[in-house]
Amino acid sequence: MHVVTNTIRRGERTYTATLLRRSFREDGKVKKETLANLSHLPAEAIDAIRRVLAGETLMGAEDAFTIERSLPAGHVNAALSMARRLEFAKLLDRSPSRERDLCLAMILGRVICPGSRLGTVRTLGQSTLASELGVEGVDEDDLYAAMDWLLERQERIEDRLAARHLADGEMVLYDVSSSYFEGRTCALARLGYSRDGKLGLPQIIYGLLCDMDGRPVAVEVFSGELHDDATVSSQITKLKGPLPARACDRGDGPWDGHEDEHRAALPGRRDRLDHRAQSPDDQETRPHWRVPTVTVRPAQPR
Repeated sequence: MHVVTNTIRRGERTYTATLLRRSFREDGKVKKETLANLSHLPAEAIDAIRRVLAGETLMGAEDAFTIERSLPAGHVNAALSMARRLEFAKLLDRSPSRERDLCLAMILGRVICPGSRLGTVRTLGQSTLASELGVEGVDEDDLYAAMDWLLERQERIEDRLAARHLADGEMVLYDVSSSYFEGRTCALARLGYSRDGKLGLPQIIYGLLCDMDGRPVAVEVFSGELHDDATVSSQITKLKGPLPARACDRGDGPWDGHEDEHRAALPGRRDRLDHRAQSPDDQETRPHWRVPTVTVRPAQPR
C-alpha cells in the first residue's frame, strides 16, 4: 500500500486528492486499487500514514524522551527580566562578581519564594534561578559571606538609590519597626517597647527611608531599646549635604535632629513613644504619631 496525491487543474482552479492505494498483479498486468480517500485528513495524519507505510516506526514525544528533572522557569524569567530592566545588579556593584550574583539570587529568591537563608539554599535548587545566575551548589555559609560583602557596600548602594529616586528638595518618608529574638547572641538585641507583644524578649529596631512613591532608599538597624524618635537624627545625617530639612509627626514640633530638646518640650515622650491617642482630649499631651517626613537634598552618587 502507498499514499498518492493527485493534483488536477481545471481552468483557474486546482483540485488535490490524497488516496490510499494498493498495487497488485492480475493476469500478468500491474493494476491499482483505491482503498480510501484521505483528502479529509489533516496534513500531519497523512504524513504519518505515508511514513508508516514506508517502514518508519513512529512514537510520541513522551515515549521518545525520559524526563529526569523538570524545574520551574517562568517566574524566574519574569523576576530576572525586571531586575535587568531596573539594572539591579549595577546598583549592588559596578563590577560583576560571584558575590554580586549571590546577593542578586537572594533578593530574587525573596520575591519568588520568601524564606530564611537556609531555606533559600533549598529553593535555589527547585527552580532555574541558580543556573541562570551561575550559583549552583552554594550553601548557607556562601550566602552569609555574600551578605558581609554587601554590607561593605551599603553606603554606596544607598547613594545610588538616592540619586535615582530623590530630587532636590523632595520629601521622603521614614518609619521604623522591630523584630524580636529568641536567642541572646545579637549585639543590638535589647529589651524595649515590643510591637509584637513579646514581653521579656530582646529586639532590634530598624528604620526604612523611602521616596514619596514608597521606593526604599536606605535602611538602618538600631539597638532595641531606642525610641522611634531617637532614630530620626541619623537619617538626616545619612542624607548629608546642606539640608533644608524638616521632619515632623503629623504636625507636631519640627524634628531637625535635636530630638533631646524636642522630647523635653513634648510631654509624654520621656519614657516611651505613644502610638495611639486615648481620647481627643489627649491630643495635646499624647500625640498620635505617624510616619515622619523629611525634606532633603540628596547626596551625589558615588
